[in-house]
Amino acid sequence: MNMEWALILVSLLVAGLALGTMLWILRGGKSKTQLENEREEQQQARRNAENRAKELEKETQELRNKLNLAETQLSSQAQELTRQEIQLEARSQLLNEKDQELKARRQELAQQETQMAEACQAQAAEQAEKLSEIARLSPEEARAQIRAEWENRLQAEVAHKIRAAQAHIQEQSDKLAGKILAQAIQRCAVDHIVETTVAAVNLPSEAMKGRIIGREGRNIRAFELATGVDLIVDDTPDVAMVSCFDPIRREVARRALENLIADGRIHPARIEEEVEKVRAQLEDYLREEGEAAALEVGIYGLHPEIIRLLGHLRYRSSYGQNILQHSKEVAYAAGIMAAEIGADIQIARRAGLLHDLGKALTYEEVGTHTALGIDAARRWGEKPEVLHAMAAHHFDVQPMTLEAVLVQVADTLSAARPGARREPVEKFMQRMQALEKLVDSFPGVQKSYVIQAGREVRVMIDPDQISEDQMTQLAFEIAQKIEQELEYPGQIKVSLLRELRVTQFAR
Repeated sequence: MNMEWALILVSLLVAGLALGTMLWILRGGKSKTQLENEREEQQQARRNAENRAKELEKETQELRNKLNLAETQLSSQAQELTRQEIQLEARSQLLNEKDQELKARRQELAQQETQMAEACQAQAAEQAEKLSEIARLSPEEARAQIRAEWENRLQAEVAHKIRAAQAHIQEQSDKLAGKILAQAIQRCAVDHIVETTVAAVNLPSEAMKGRIIGREGRNIRAFELATGVDLIVDDTPDVAMVSCFDPIRREVARRALENLIADGRIHPARIEEEVEKVRAQLEDYLREEGEAAALEVGIYGLHPEIIRLLGHLRYRSSYGQNILQHSKEVAYAAGIMAAEIGADIQIARRAGLLHDLGKALTYEEVGTHTALGIDAARRWGEKPEVLHAMAAHHFDVQPMTLEAVLVQVADTLSAARPGARREPVEKFMQRMQALEKLVDSFPGVQKSYVIQAGREVRVMIDPDQISEDQMTQLAFEIAQKIEQELEYPGQIKVSLLRELRVTQFAR
């Protein structure tokens, strides 16, 4: 198409030139030279046009060749697409046929599965019936038996895991805990004074008894009235007994009586004077004792009234254990353990020293020693952390700080260590009997024995009822029940012994 348009344009150009020449000649003509020049120019233009026409024809031919080649390629691609379409159609038909086969196979398998399930149910019912006939058990009884067997297996597995966990925990913690507690006990061991309700005063002679009694008993009545104690002058040679439940009053009476005997002047006026003097001296002495105790454990800034009450603990005892010495020991132990685990040493020591402060007030005010001590400490400006540790040392409140836990542990260590406290034999025997009775109540326990003054209970286990793995769980349950139902100082070790004995007779 481009070639045809080019030829048309060349023809129109030549015609235009010829027409222009003719018009120019008709208008008057030109010289021969000009005509020749113009003719040459026309010829040159014709030649140029012919050359351009040839080039255009060549380009047109090339375009025709490319067009033919493209048509040939398109025809080949169309044929290839037609062939692929035929193949895809055949493949689609094949897939449809396979899909139909799969659907049919699936239906067949579903029918077979249904038939097999029905057959299995029938066979299971038949086997269950046969098993019931053989075992003489109903299905419910068989299920209960299998359930019980699996429960026993699970319990054994749980007990085994508990024992493994306890062994791991004990392996990791025993060394560190033992080291800390051993250091706490060894570094704060102090002497304990066993207090009683009677004080003995030695007399220089038997004649002194008459002077103490006085004419018609006026001296002894004046002494008992001034001191609030009972003065016993009996047949015991060269000894007078001062009896009183209040150790402060008993100490005042003892000191006053010794001073009167040493002075030799014994009459009602002198007795009253000496008792007041000794009472003032003892108050100063107790204040010094409180200050010395605070300085000894490194506690400063205590209120003077707290110092005074600490001194009064010098003459207070619990199960024969001196309360002031016990308080210092608790302060030492709590401070040592606080240093080992990174707790506040000053708070632990301060709370340990003051935890039994209320026992100095139990003869004067109504209430537990914990409540009385907390009220006094709060009234005289102690910190909330110290008050909380004091309140938690007998679990009146749950411990929320490390220092409170340390005071609990230190208090238990001080009270439970051998020789720290004593108690009446009857009460001790009742506590031991209650412990054995509680342990004997567990199934599988043949007999239990309390040893080491109640610090350990050994339990004989029936090997037919309790397995080795179940022993760990049983020991845990026994310890938990002891903690919940019994009161005891320190801790109780629960040891389980399982012995299998087989006996035969040779006849």
